[in-house]
Amino acid sequence: MAFVLFSLGSNAHRHRRIDRALSALHEAFGELLISRVFESHPVGFDSPCNFYNLVVGASCPWPLAQLNQWCKQIERDNGRDHSAPKFSSRALDIDILSMDDLIGCIDGITLPREEITYNAFVLRPLAESFGDHRHPLTGMTYRTLWQKFDADSQGLWPVAFEWQGKQISAPEPLEAVTLAPARVQ
Repeated sequence: MAFVLFSLGSNAHRHRRIDRALSALHEAFGELLISRVFESHPVGFDSPCNFYNLVVGASCPWPLAQLNQWCKQIERDNGRDHSAPKFSSRALDIDILSMDDLIGCIDGITLPREEITYNAFVLRPLAESFGDHRHPLTGMTYRTLWQKFDADSQGLWPVAFEWQGKQISAPEPLEAVTLAPARVQ
């Protein structure tokens, strides 16, 4: 079993789509470790709708290619148009950030994903909920990478979010505290 970190994002019917993605992950992999949910302005394009983003960790028995195909199918099932421009609104985006310590282009997928180190909406949830995990290429913890990041360069704030009748995210401020991800079994 490999430990996989996923990034989830949506800016179109975002609560419903994130809810569905979490349910699909839970159904496929069981126990999930879920970061807080963050709202952010779109990065790289203009849109009237902000994004919801979060990071989820799960143990996965599948090879990377099968996992990637599954993620793309869940995206399609939730209205994602893979022919749309790269920087455009997203019904649902599920990215595989890392799979254990795999490095390189494997089955057409580059791991770890580059945006870990340059998008606040990926790095901050990683730093808060998976802060002691190490980036496979740099060897630095996600907490350290976040501390070095220009946090003011991208607008990002935590929001309240419920899934399966439980609050899994809250907007209270983070004061140099390590947050444990929500553990859902």
